[in-house]
Amino acid sequence: MSPVDVCGQRLANQHLANQKLDKASEIVALLGAVQAQDYSGAKWGVAQRTRSATDAAVEKELSDGAILRTHVLRPTWHFVTPADIRWMLVLTAPRVKAILSYYDRTLGVDDKELRRSRAVFTKALRDGKQLTRSELSQALTSARIRTDDGQRLARLVMHAELDGLICSGEPRGKQFTYALLDERVPAGQTLERDAALGELAIRYFTTRGPATIHDFAWWSGLTKTDAKRGVEIGGRKLRHEVIDGREHWFPPTTRSTKAKAPVARLLPAFDEYFIGLRDRAAMQVKLESARVKTKVDFLGSYPLTVDGQIVGRWKRTLKGKSVSVEIKPLVPLDERETDRIAHEVDRFAAFLESPVSTVMRAGKRGQRR
Repeated sequence: MSPVDVCGQRLANQHLANQKLDKASEIVALLGAVQAQDYSGAKWGVAQRTRSATDAAVEKELSDGAILRTHVLRPTWHFVTPADIRWMLVLTAPRVKAILSYYDRTLGVDDKELRRSRAVFTKALRDGKQLTRSELSQALTSARIRTDDGQRLARLVMHAELDGLICSGEPRGKQFTYALLDERVPAGQTLERDAALGELAIRYFTTRGPATIHDFAWWSGLTKTDAKRGVEIGGRKLRHEVIDGREHWFPPTTRSTKAKAPVARLLPAFDEYFIGLRDRAAMQVKLESARVKTKVDFLGSYPLTVDGQIVGRWKRTLKGKSVSVEIKPLVPLDERETDRIAHEVDRFAAFLESPVSTVMRAGKRGQRR
């Protein structure tokens, strides 16, 4: 496969080329976990992989608990489904805690403090109560547990999530809340460690592949040894091929990547198309061909892609009920590519259920609905 072929396969496997599912929760289940510290961006990220899910529809699934937001895989928020949250936490939380250990010591967060905070959270949230972070802070302060400038609070809450004690609750207006996991989510499947490693590998490579074991280790937060073990177990349900001298794994059935029109996507920051891979060289072939040199961090910015290739950036600006999208190409775009980008702005407007004005870097302006 060429780099362009690799990107085409990844687009298809992530449902970015063709959308066949209706609900955001179905996409989250398919991908296994979706990085979600950029909350509004993550909602758009899963929605554009569906046929036509709106922001309100995704928000409702989060409110109903069909999608949960918690810390798993790596020390950051992810969307996961109730069916997967427990076995994923058992598998990946120990590694996340190991990463946090140094900073825990600098904040004075030890085992005794964690036990006390867990007891406070359990008492404060029992019987279906759902509290904001500020309210949890008050409960900790009343129990004489320091929250300081918020760093200790964030660490205590994160540990409670990693322990499977709490998870996201129903949003209260624009504020997030927390609930006891056992009250929010019915008891789900548990997997033995090898089974969990195999399942995670299958979820990963069938949606991010073609990818390497190194990519899988990066995404999952697992050690290289565990990542290899996962492929050993789940590899029977995968295909593999040597690409550029490295073994890549991907689904057994190759999806068609031929499209009648260019596949343009307005991806959010930390989208799984990028964050799911350690090696992102295949996505930058067009930039290199155009001899574009840029210091843009495409993980933290909003990338503009055409056929899986980075071609620029985009920026959204929300002012009250007004929304504008600025398109910043980094390479020349032909008329068909520009038309597909305009179509994606239309999709974004439909997701928001609001008119969106567009501004091209070259000065072209338009109103999309």
